[in-house]
Amino acid sequence: MTSQRLVLSVSQLNADVNQLLMQGFPALWIEGEISNLSRPSSGHLYFVLKDQQAQLRCALFRPKAFSLRIKPENGSKVLAYGRIGLYEPRGEYQFIVERMEAAGEGELQRRFEELKQRLAAAGLFAAERKKALPSYPACIGIITSPTGAAVQDILNVLQRRCPHIPILIYPVAVQGDAAAPQIVRALQQANRERLCDVLILARGGGSLEDLWAFNEASVAEALSASQLPVITGIGHEIDFTIADFVADVRAPTPSAAAELVSPDSASLLARVNALHLHLQRAIQQTVSAHTQHLKQLEQRLQRQHPLQDLQQKAQRLDELELRLQRALERKLERLQLRLQILEQRLHWQNPAPQIQQWQLQLRHSYQQLLRAMEQTLDKHQQALGLQAARLQAYSPLATLERGYALVLNSEGQVIKSVHKVKNQARVTIRLQDGDLNCQVLATKPKA
Repeated sequence: MTSQRLVLSVSQLNADVNQLLMQGFPALWIEGEISNLSRPSSGHLYFVLKDQQAQLRCALFRPKAFSLRIKPENGSKVLAYGRIGLYEPRGEYQFIVERMEAAGEGELQRRFEELKQRLAAAGLFAAERKKALPSYPACIGIITSPTGAAVQDILNVLQRRCPHIPILIYPVAVQGDAAAPQIVRALQQANRERLCDVLILARGGGSLEDLWAFNEASVAEALSASQLPVITGIGHEIDFTIADFVADVRAPTPSAAAELVSPDSASLLARVNALHLHLQRAIQQTVSAHTQHLKQLEQRLQRQHPLQDLQQKAQRLDELELRLQRALERKLERLQLRLQILEQRLHWQNPAPQIQQWQLQLRHSYQQLLRAMEQTLDKHQQALGLQAARLQAYSPLATLERGYALVLNSEGQVIKSVHKVKNQARVTIRLQDGDLNCQVLATKPKA
């Protein structure tokens, strides 16, 4: 019994390996230097990330390339985020990049993640320690730069929504080495004086380095120790800092923070705002639950989404486009050179006489070929007739026609000796015109 063989095509094997790589490796960050950067007309980017010992082929497809904050260049040291995959047409291992940032920002991001994990383990982000914002604050404190755009945005919102509520500004630096100590002192002063019953900690947008004062452990500890509820409005909606996780409420912008702490003057609108805050908390919880579910669906979709195959085909198309262009250029050069040579030869030599001579030779060769084929065919037919006559002479069927018979056992094998047959055994006697099924009554060997 032969064993079953599992046979895969090369494309099937590469597809399976690609799925194993994508499922076996989570999304990760890789640091290296860009080299061999290519920008084809499709808008995709292809390059190599390398260090002193090794290199890794990378692909960054057009939708992700448009959202980059940096401009990739050869020699740039970057931190790339993405997934491991396989370029199936060539069977090459590669890294599919989704985000990219300068290597310096990567170090700050690492410090940010380490501090975030440490503070989360210490319970500073726990939901049960967060305080509710007052529905009708008697005084609103603002901790921010007195000259920045953020304070003007907050004041404009508060003036529009609740001009009757007093505002107290605690001026601090929001960037640089002096920022974090000043923010800590302002938080402590506000809690010590108790002149306001809610605090807004805010500043405008900026890079991760610009916002670093709000990622210091001292600021996080001061926020955690605050008896007054604190709402943060730091940067833009996509910016997150450690202060946002520790604060009682995080608003996406300074203006949004002012909106959250300020009730409307009219009693009806005040009630609507209270319901709005309640609904917002419910939405945040629902979004958090759905976000987790969405991540699970995204992982499933990542394994089945046609985008992976489309990216592979797009990369293959770019490669074929470049190869075709180079091949056409080489072909055109060869044809042009050949044309020049032929033009020169045609100019000096008329091919008509030589063509006529070749035609005569072709007809003569054709006649010779026909005669040779006929002779060879006759020779093989004679040989075939001779072999057929010999075959007929040696055929066992011819022997049967002369009155002889074959004795076969139950397995169809020829019996050549009486010693091979037992009494009462069934045998078949084959004659010229049929078979006889018989039973052996006795055997009689020669004396």
